[in-house]
Parts: sequence; structure tokens; C-alpha cells
Amino acid sequence: MGLFRDVGVRTYFVRDIARAMGDPATYIPETIRQMRNVGVDSIPIVLVVAAFIGGVIALQTRYQLFPGVELSIIGLASRLMVVLELGPLLTGLVLTGRVGGRMTAEIGTMRVTEQIDALETLAYDPVAFLIVPRFLAATVMLPVLVILADATGLLSAYTVSVRITDVTPQDFITGLRLGFGTFQVVYSLLKAMMFGMAISLVCSYEGYITEAGAEGVGRSTARAVVITSMTILVLDALTAGVLGPLLQT
Repeated sequence: MGLFRDVGVRTYFVRDIARAMGDPATYIPETIRQMRNVGVDSIPIVLVVAAFIGGVIALQTRYQLFPGVELSIIGLASRLMVVLELGPLLTGLVLTGRVGGRMTAEIGTMRVTEQIDALETLAYDPVAFLIVPRFLAATVMLPVLVILADATGLLSAYTVSVRITDVTPQDFITGLRLGFGTFQVVYSLLKAMMFGMAISLVCSYEGYITEAGAEGVGRSTARAVVITSMTILVLDALTAGVLGPLLQT
């Protein structure tokens, strides 16, 4: 019964978000500010993570190759691992801690200090003012950040391969172009969009139902990060199972 209750209250929460979409005058100005918090302020950490991941992939792939294997496979492996999997997945997990935890803490603090109650008393929809802007900002900015992460990861893989190993620029670029299809980019951005929605929905909800006290805020933040991380991993697996075969076409 507890499981069905949790599903039910979260469904009502999503319904309230859909209803609050009808009040653009309330959430559009706040959405712009949240897009900066979610997207622009997260660029440095995303670029650093992507750069190291791309370089490590290139090095590990080169060192594990058997003699006689074409070196262009390094470019192919780097593209597949960064664009299809590690780019969106690691970006989502990193932002779960940075952005998701912040969402939960902000909304949870407003709940325990009765600021949300004050908004309701003033007939001001707290969902439209607090939840919808974060939902829209995360849904829009996660794909943008993943584009930057993918590009940075591939650039890092290219630089490391050419400067540190015996891979030539032509070898890497040949592998990078091998079997490339536009759906691979769509696949990466689709996962990024789903991860952004998961981060905003789960973390906002956990903050919105925070119990009174500083301990309640800490407990909600920890729970939000754990649940969101697990949700992202499940979504990643489901996406690979459902859309993976389409990558072969």
C-alpha cells in the first residue's frame, strides 16, 4: 500500500505541474533565472568531467588494443562511449548532486520556514513559482550541457590520442566518422532530456514535502539525490533496451 501511495502522490504532483503551466506570467521570469543556475553555472564542472572521461577512454582503448588492430578503432570507441553513454549519463549524475541537491535544499528550506505556506495564503501558486521553472530549466538545459560534454569529451580524446599515443589525426578522424548516424546524437539528447526531467521532478517533490526542521531538509536532500541517481540509471537501461536496436539502422 505504501508503494501505491507514493506513486499516487507523485502522480498528483505531476498533475499540479501540468495545471500550473497555464500561468506563464508566474513561471517565465523565474525560469530564465533557473536556466542560469542549472545550465550556465554548471558548465565548468561538466567540461572538466567530460574532458577527463574522454582522455581516459582514449588511453584505455589504445593500451588494450591487440597488435595489428586498426588504430582508427580508438576514434570509433571514443565516439560511441562518449556520445551514447558516458556523456549524458555522467552529466546527469553530476548534476544530480550539484543541481538536484540544491533544488531540494532550497524548496525544503522554504517549506520548513513556512514561505510556501505564505505563498498559498497570498493566493500565489507555489507550484507555478517554484516547481515549473526548475522543471523547464532542467529539461531544456540538460541537453545543452550534454552537447558541450560530448564535444569536450571527443576533443579531449582526440588531443590525448594524438599527443600521447601513436594515433595519427587521420586515424582518429576516420574512426570518428565510421558508422556515424544522426540518430546517435538524437539518442544522446533524448536521454539528457529524460534525465533533466527526472532530476527536477524527484528533487523538487522531495523538497516540497520536507518535514519541519534542519534535519528534515538534510534527510530530504539525501533521499532526493539517491532516488534521482537510481532513476537515472533505470532510465538509462530502459532507453538502451528500447532504442538501442534503432542505433543499428
